[in-house]
Amino acid sequence: MSSLSKLDCQHAAPITSSEEFQTLLADIRERAQAEEFDRQKFISEDVIERFKALGVYRALVPKRFGGDERSPVEFCRMVEDISVADGSAGWVASFGMNPVYLAALPLATLKLLYEDGPDVVFAGGIFPPQPAAFVPGGLEVNGRWKFSSGCMGATLIGVGIAPKNGEMFGLPRLAVMPREQVRIEETWDVVGLIGTGSHDVVVESVVVPEEWTFVRGGPSNLDEPMFRYPSLSFATQVLSVVGLGVARAALDYLSGMASGRFSVTGAPALSDRPLAQMQMAKAEAELRAARAWFYEAMENAWNSILAGDPVSVEQTNLLRLSSTHATRVAAEVTRSAQMLSGMSGVYRESPLSRFVNDTLVITQHAFMGDMTYQNAGAIFFGNKPLPGYL
Repeated sequence: MSSLSKLDCQHAAPITSSEEFQTLLADIRERAQAEEFDRQKFISEDVIERFKALGVYRALVPKRFGGDERSPVEFCRMVEDISVADGSAGWVASFGMNPVYLAALPLATLKLLYEDGPDVVFAGGIFPPQPAAFVPGGLEVNGRWKFSSGCMGATLIGVGIAPKNGEMFGLPRLAVMPREQVRIEETWDVVGLIGTGSHDVVVESVVVPEEWTFVRGGPSNLDEPMFRYPSLSFATQVLSVVGLGVARAALDYLSGMASGRFSVTGAPALSDRPLAQMQMAKAEAELRAARAWFYEAMENAWNSILAGDPVSVEQTNLLRLSSTHATRVAAEVTRSAQMLSGMSGVYRESPLSRFVNDTLVITQHAFMGDMTYQNAGAIFFGNKPLPGYL
């Protein structure tokens, strides 16, 4: 099958296609425009609860734990749809990919984790890994971690630790604990993706049982197809697809405002100006092309997995490169939309200002850096990339 994988066909209807989900997206769009999420610097609790009810956080959970076991393509399309309504909401929803991280926990721990249901809301503060000594009962965790997106609505928090035995440090791990054992300090003061609530998390002398820790990027203890998909690539894709959604929103907004906008100088409406028409067409072409390659690379890798084949280095390289490319194109397209809007697009109340800031923040993420191009180019020349790329 070329355009859709076999497993996708089992879930022909998009996750967001229900009337309830569409109502939620309209509500998110309205509340984002009213700056509710930006003012409070997190996505409201009722939205997170509705995400849970509508399947955002169970989408990738295996059926054996009560989840929907959807494909990476389906999940990213869902995040993209949410991001069209609001980038911060999409970013927080993207952490519904947490089963890919948590699959490295022991199987017995995973059964406990999902015993009350599959709708687990997870947030993590990974860097820098903090020393954690072995003590009776597990590892004693102390420290502060930044960029814990979605932590205000999470039920479970993971933090990066470096297990310490005497003077020796083991491989970095993630220590997982209930939200109640963590203090959140509201330090998120940024220009874009403000509603993600990516605050600092602070842990003080919490003993985490060793079976609730895992090596980040370690082998999965689950054997469903999703857990054979390159995890680092997927962690990148669920973020870069947010940019695609926001850029879509920007072009749609520009199109909607253009026909009725006349210049104070008496010039034609924006929609009637040949240069604006040309620039709009170029922006559409660039966004659609970047999006098509993004999903093509994903479907290609997924179909290899369903056929029982490993995802090759070349395929993984295209997953990473298409993600960075999509992020950069989304930012450029969104900025083009703002420029075409003229001075109206610079006001804080204009959605275009928020769209531009959101997409630019995504380009700052470490996964999307220029190093992606260096590593991708090395592979195209038959050389090895730097550690951690694949």
